Parts: sequence; structure tokens; C-alpha cells
Amino acid sequence: MSTFPGFGTNAVHVGQEPEQWEMNQVVPLISLSTTYKQDVPGQPKAHDYSRAGNPTRDVLQSNLAALEDAKYCFTFGSGLAASSAIVNRLKTGDHVICSDDVYGGTQRFLRKVSIPHHGLEASFVDLTKQEEIDKAFKPNTKMVWFESPSNPLLKVVDIQAVVTAARKANPDIVVVVDNTFMSPFFQRPLSLGADVVVHSITKYINGHSDVVMGCVMTDREDIKDHLFFQQLAVGAVPSPFDCFLVNRGIKTLHLRMKAHSENALAVAQWLEKNERVEKVLHPALPSHPQHEVHKKQTKGMSGMISFYLKGGLEESQRFFKAIKVFTLAESLGGYESLAELPSVMTHASVPPEDRAKLGITDNLIRLSVGIEDKEDLIADLENALKAAVPSI
Repeated sequence: MSTFPGFGTNAVHVGQEPEQWEMNQVVPLISLSTTYKQDVPGQPKAHDYSRAGNPTRDVLQSNLAALEDAKYCFTFGSGLAASSAIVNRLKTGDHVICSDDVYGGTQRFLRKVSIPHHGLEASFVDLTKQEEIDKAFKPNTKMVWFESPSNPLLKVVDIQAVVTAARKANPDIVVVVDNTFMSPFFQRPLSLGADVVVHSITKYINGHSDVVMGCVMTDREDIKDHLFFQQLAVGAVPSPFDCFLVNRGIKTLHLRMKAHSENALAVAQWLEKNERVEKVLHPALPSHPQHEVHKKQTKGMSGMISFYLKGGLEESQRFFKAIKVFTLAESLGGYESLAELPSVMTHASVPPEDRAKLGITDNLIRLSVGIEDKEDLIADLENALKAAVPSI
């Protein structure tokens, strides 16, 4: 496998070499076979059983690793399956430091599976504050897990600062960054010292809202061996057809991310000036509290925006009834624009007291800005905001 200087060139070519197929196909095959003939018992040519390895999955994993500039990539049947695969490195009594406003599904997995059933300990910490980071470590801390930017408050964590603190506390602590909101096009946490990168491929990487998948990437041999064993022994692997679809979607990733970024910045700037909006959260805006950290460790920003509407649940419900170009739906990162209310949708599993403390209120609206014409997106938001707060 060879790589290239340009992201788009890697997206199109790495892992796609026609010479790997008998007929030199330019588009990689969908290999549906679950088993493989062996000429000698116990000596397969490459794979013996498709849970442990599959040619279509190989193509995708090679391509993804190149995009994140990682040595190894392992794909799983969902983002949460990928997350559980790396958390499964931990043992009873181990302690995890997790960012306090992490994705609701990650919180639910830790709070309702890992802690009560597997005996892990977890602390949910504001990792944008150095003093909170420093005091969070314990003798049994084995992993730090965070998103940057976070979901849904778009807090930006200084990745290098967390890595430095973790190495100081214990060099064996594994630092995991969920890079879903950024994609490898805008941010590469391994280059900033992280040990592991997790993606919900469902989102920007696939980009078409038609596949559920996740992946874990690393440069470490020991973690590589663990992840392969998770694919083999736990078996939460993606189907060959889904791998084919994601490999196809990746070919436009660099083009889509540029469009998401341009549209989201225009929408965020417009929202910030709107009298029906209390506050806009978008790291590319100078008003964002971690704007400088964002500029330091990324090459741009994706299509994610959160904002506080003036009002409460009633106003939010009117907003969602009025949108037409944006679609009221969970998930993010597809070509289409989506809007959702985290307090009752993606983050409903977060305890109410924690939501209140974090600021995940009934007037916090999260947008995934798609690749439509930005003028239409802004017009749609203007109509919806007027319907939501008509008195202004």
C-alpha cells in the first residue's frame, strides 16, 4: 500500500489498487463469502472465516488508516460497537476519565453497562479546564476518553494538553479521542499524541446516512492485537456490502467536508446576529471560548453548530414544526441538513441533573449543516425562528 501527500488522492486510491484482484477491477469487489478454501489445513491464503477478515473490509480499513495517518484501522458494526471494543481493554476496578458532555450513547454505555456490570469506575470531567484535568487522575486511571469538539456543546479540548497530563500521571494511560465531529479531513488526533482515534463512520466518513458503522485507529501494536481479537472473539463486524458503501462514500469526503464547513460558517455567522438566538456554539467563530485551541489543532471546522433559542420547550417545538429544508432527525454528518433537540433526543439518557448542569436545556438546538445551497438553509432557519419566537 502506498500513500500520497494529498488527502483527496489518498481517499480515492489507497487500498483500491486494481492489481489485488484477478481481473484488475478499478472498483473494489464486494466479497460476500463467509469462508475461504484452504489448500493445506490451517494455512489459508489470507483469511479463513469472514468474521476474522474479509477482502472488502480490508480495502476499507486500509483506506481509513491512510486518511487518519494511522498504522492500523479496525471497523465494527456501529460507532458504539467500536467504542465498546476499545473499552474492553479495561478490567474490573480500572478508572476512566471521560469528558462531561460526551455523546449520550457513550455516557449510557459507561453508566449503564461498564460501571454496573463490568465494575469500571468513571469520572465525567470538564476537560477544557486544566485544573479539572490534573485532579481527575487516580492511581487506577487507565483511560482518558473525550471528543473534540464535544457533542452537543461543541467544547474544544486541547488534545496535546490532555496527552501531556496523562503521560505525567501514568505513561500507560490510553488516551482515546472520538474524532467523529471533525473527520480526518480537519483533525488527526494521533498526530497530536493520542493513542487511539474512534469514529462513528455512520456520520461524515460515510456521509450518506445509509450505513451504521464505526472504527478504531491506532499506531500501537498492543492495541492493534486487542482490536483484531475483538473482531474475532466478539464479532461485531460490519457486512461486506456496508464496507463497500462506505468505501464509495469516502471518495467525496474531502469535497463534502469543504462544503459542510463553508455552509456551517455562513449559518453560524447569520445565527449569531439573529435577535431570536441567545448564543451560538461553533468553534470557527471568534466568539467560541476555545476558538484559539481549535485553530491550533485543526485545519477547519465541520458542519456542526449548536445554538440556544430564546425561549424553552414550546418555542423549540414550534421551531422544529416550521423547518422544511432542515429535517428533524437524530444523527449527523450526511449530505442533508438535520436539526435535533438533544435534551429529549440524543442526550435523553443523560441524567436530568447532569443535563441541567452542562447546559443541555430544552432550548439548545443542534444542527448538522449539509451541502445544500447556504442561501436556502439560512432562509429556512429564518422562517423557523420567526415561527418559534413571533413576538420579536
